[in-house]
Amino acid sequence: MSDDRPNLPEVPSGPSVPSAPDLRASDADRDRVAEQLRDAMAEGRLDMTEFEERLDATYKARTYGELEPLTRDLPSHAVRSPKADLVKRPVSDDPVAIDWSERMVSGEPSSTGGFALWSGFGRKGSWVVGRVFTCFAMWGGGEIDLREARFTDRDVEIRCFTIMGGIQVIAPPELTVVVKGFAFMGGFDDRATGEGTPGSPRVVVKGFALMGGVGVDRKIRRIEKLRQREERRQQKLDRRKTEG
Repeated sequence: MSDDRPNLPEVPSGPSVPSAPDLRASDADRDRVAEQLRDAMAEGRLDMTEFEERLDATYKARTYGELEPLTRDLPSHAVRSPKADLVKRPVSDDPVAIDWSERMVSGEPSSTGGFALWSGFGRKGSWVVGRVFTCFAMWGGGEIDLREARFTDRDVEIRCFTIMGGIQVIAPPELTVVVKGFAFMGGFDDRATGEGTPGSPRVVVKGFALMGGVGVDRKIRRIEKLRQREERRQQKLDRRKTEG
């Protein structure tokens, strides 16, 4: 006996449904994909650039067909092993808080110093910081970004020397920082001095600035900026639903 009923698309059960690519995705579907991407980045499956590109595409997606490729090469939540057994937990309930045990590594540092003469240098991203990092800038500048850095030692010393130049050190709010440098006809900013979260390395920034400056600032990581942007977006959506 034949069945004359039309073939209806399968009702979607998650953010990735190849059998119904043209169905419109909901805000909850996009949020589930964003959560999977955050997990993938935390596990090292995506780097920061890939994460930002996919997250941006997630919130621009309108259908399941646009969402599906964003997690196609990632393990699904359904088959992933329990996190309690395999993944180290963050230092707090904050889903993007730094787990310092995962930032401590063995081996050689990526770089032990920086030099700029009428030029500039930069150290940023997931680079490996050793026990001592020494840098010098004369008529030039340098940037040392520790927000995504990994460390070989829990006691780190960053030595900054500048003559008519500038060096900028950027630390995440969770990092313990001590500034001990001094300056002559220049500046050595110590406002970033303060304790970090439990397990944080201790980074001492010291050195000398002559007619130049060394700035040490605390800035949130890009993943935290993205999370705050997502929260603001969700708040706007909630207000619209309430007003509607």
